[in-house]
Amino acid sequence: MPQDVRLTIDEQRLLLSLARESVRAAVSGNPSPETPVDAPGLQGQFGAFVTLKTAGQLRGCIGNFVSEEPLYRTVQKMARASAVEDPRFFGRRIQPHEVDSLEIEISLLGPLEKTSDPLGLEIGKHGIFIQRGHRSGCLLPQVALETGWSQEEFLSYCCNGKAGLPPDAWRDPGTDVFLFTATIIGG
Repeated sequence: MPQDVRLTIDEQRLLLSLARESVRAAVSGNPSPETPVDAPGLQGQFGAFVTLKTAGQLRGCIGNFVSEEPLYRTVQKMARASAVEDPRFFGRRIQPHEVDSLEIEISLLGPLEKTSDPLGLEIGKHGIFIQRGHRSGCLLPQVALETGWSQEEFLSYCCNGKAGLPPDAWRDPGTDVFLFTATIIGG
């Protein structure tokens, strides 16, 4: 796990359950449950993304690289945001009857590390965060595996499809490229 996070199987199951209940509350227009959690592994402050899919099709994905709250609260907030705030899905939001069949994947993030060698990224191991000026984009490590992209395709899509930059902006010294790792729970 990134940053020395060690979650037991029970903690992983609890995190997935909290995420699903947060999605259920969000799509039903209710506040997230205020479930007290005392599991030690879920108290650390870590970045996380929550990805929601139906039959393998993306339905929402939102996260933060850093958090000032316990991991379980971060996951609850990101799950809720993925369900109702991802702008890519404003026209087709997740409905309450879909919640039980959602595939929920939680990515626990390691720290961002700036690289001067973007082609040093390892497909399936590294995610990327690209930034130039006020434009930025992020892709989780598993995206390159799911799409079969090469390193250059991965970098180019993040620039153009996520950050709104030219596809080869990652080659420009004025563009910052960061690598990170993620530990995946669920899926």
